[in-house]
Amino acid sequence: MRDIDLTEGFILGHFKSLAVPAALGMLFTTLYNVVDVYFAGQISTQAQAGLVIGFQAFFVTMSVGFGLGSAMSALVANARGKKDDETARRLASQGMSFGITAVLVLMIGAVLLGPKVIAVLSEPGEFRDAATSYFLWLVVALPGFLLAYGGNGILQAHGDTVSMQRAMMAAFFANIVLNPLFIYGIPGVVSGMGLDGIALATIVSQTGVAIWILRQVLARRIMDRFQLQWLTPNLASYREILDQMLPTTTAFMVMFSSGFMVQFTLKSFGAEAVAAYGIALRVEQILLLPVLGMTGALLPIAAQNFGAEQFERVRAAVFSCLKIGFIMTAIAFPILWFASPFLLSLFNDDTKVIDIGVSYLRIDSFLFPIYMVLFSINSFLQALKRPIWTLWISIYRQGIGVALFLWIFVGVIGMGLWGVWIGIATSVITGGIIAVLVALRIADQKIGGLRA
Repeated sequence: MRDIDLTEGFILGHFKSLAVPAALGMLFTTLYNVVDVYFAGQISTQAQAGLVIGFQAFFVTMSVGFGLGSAMSALVANARGKKDDETARRLASQGMSFGITAVLVLMIGAVLLGPKVIAVLSEPGEFRDAATSYFLWLVVALPGFLLAYGGNGILQAHGDTVSMQRAMMAAFFANIVLNPLFIYGIPGVVSGMGLDGIALATIVSQTGVAIWILRQVLARRIMDRFQLQWLTPNLASYREILDQMLPTTTAFMVMFSSGFMVQFTLKSFGAEAVAAYGIALRVEQILLLPVLGMTGALLPIAAQNFGAEQFERVRAAVFSCLKIGFIMTAIAFPILWFASPFLLSLFNDDTKVIDIGVSYLRIDSFLFPIYMVLFSINSFLQALKRPIWTLWISIYRQGIGVALFLWIFVGVIGMGLWGVWIGIATSVITGGIIAVLVALRIADQKIGGLRA
């Protein structure tokens, strides 16, 4: 049972022990999604585009899970850094309780509002019908996603990123079997479900992930002799969790708004543009995995040391993360630039789809270092219990910036698809500059600066 004291020992060693399993877990998460995109492409380009839009709408509900996971990681890690097991137990228990309550509310909201969102993102016909049906099936997977993310935040606070890695590896291999089984069925025995079969495979596998993660949480020392009454909602604890969670959750929702604006702009260029963007994002995610693992590991390391008031170790963790991150992004650049046609062709053999996806990824190759800095700063701000700044940065970068620069480059200048990519890039670059300035100011206030 992994339960690491991150306030002691070699910082780089902690990054290795946390980042490598986390990156592997995210790799299998992304490969899991890649399998879905691949099989949707075997059905049709319309089905593939429908999957992209349906998942984009579902992402709004998942944002609560991402926020809850980040909140649990920061709050529980901070309590553990202070050696306050009672507070850590209370927060972990209330985090699980909060997740259960949120699931009930979100499932109702998703059913009522999801199809309306999809109607805005798509044109009438097979494309929209596929996206709506896929989304409604996927709502049943929401409990699995939300509880797994919240539970994983608790595990990360204990220095455990291995449990999620193992869960996602198992889910990936299960998905390879379940996708074709549910899509095509068994001739003469069970009829195939088409695109809906991909959603059903997600429901089955993600529920399994949640069960495994929650078992691991209950096995922690702070959860010894667990009692159901610990889950009784406590308004003060809920408020503490909300204060830490809402900025991150809202930031993810703003990210959805960014995706919404991009997809809304792309739909005028046809289903091929929508499918190409969705596939290119999967390729991007795979290459960002080492970076995400490294920057994600910064959160529990910095949070525990901030709780222990070991500010020099917080600073050391930030700079270690940035140094390794720049090396990783340098390695990713030539892959994105030169191998993108081949990588995209693995998912779709339509030359128009491939050409559009390549144009995005080559612009994206220059943005990888900036993404790395942004992810690092998000983890740093959350660790210092200042997540509200991640929200303001996100509102500019993925809300105001994307809308403004898409309007300028596509609507005013008329650059077409290239205008979409350049608009995204401009918002990322300017957002990165703002994030650095914010991080320097918060560091001065909370830990005496990054160079003290």
